[in-house]
Amino acid sequence: MSGKGNIFRICINAAVFILLEVAALVMLSHNGEMQKIWISKGTHAVYAFFWGGAENIRDYFSLKKRNAELAEENFRLSETVRAYRELTGRDIRQDSLPDIIGGFRYIHASAVKVSNNKMHNYLIVDKGYEDGVEELSGVITSRGVAGIIDAVGKHYSYARSFKNSGMTIGARVGKEGPAGELSWDGISSNGAVLREIPHHIAVPPGDTVYTNGFSSIFPPDIPLGITGESTVVNGSTFNIEVTLFTDFSSIRYVTIVNNADNKEIKEIESGDED
Repeated sequence: MSGKGNIFRICINAAVFILLEVAALVMLSHNGEMQKIWISKGTHAVYAFFWGGAENIRDYFSLKKRNAELAEENFRLSETVRAYRELTGRDIRQDSLPDIIGGFRYIHASAVKVSNNKMHNYLIVDKGYEDGVEELSGVITSRGVAGIIDAVGKHYSYARSFKNSGMTIGARVGKEGPAGELSWDGISSNGAVLREIPHHIAVPPGDTVYTNGFSSIFPPDIPLGITGESTVVNGSTFNIEVTLFTDFSSIRYVTIVNNADNKEIKEIESGDED
């Protein structure tokens, strides 16, 4: 019993000591600007240390999954190259690839920070205006849409994640099916809702949803997810549940897409408004 009593007293003393230290720091932070700055710097240093360590640990344990995804993507690319060779009888050389494909420029980047636990999530990527990134560029992964660039710095850019309340992208069911607006459901990590689908068009679960190409931000026919159950809204349209392909918790490598004709499109749109 004496041993248990000693352990209990040690725990009580430790708890009291921690509470007193916290109280002292709070009192110190209210005594002057210098103390506030000192405490703020210390807090941010500790936060940065633990955040960086957590990111490294997460990256380490997700290596197997990422390697599997890269292997799958490499396989698809190899199949594409093989089909090209069979059709043309020529090989693909890096210096022969065009700068613009389908009206879009593609810039490879890495996500250095990803927010996932809020209603207004974001990504920070390691490419900026010196790399050709522009505002309102799309951010995609090998599995779908990740977000839209909102602010561009010299070497880094800030993007709104698709997991952001109020953000929508144009999408369609299948390559030639009905089109509507796709947005995050605000609940699950990979859940979305496709809205404004005419009620007379039945959409069975299991169909693939793609970008519809009506937007100047994203190229057409990017696979986004799989349809689920449908719900009638106001007796006139369907809301369709969609399970997204993109795993936002493991985003690491992304591609930034710039519409090469964006300036001309904006000029035409502004002319229509006048």
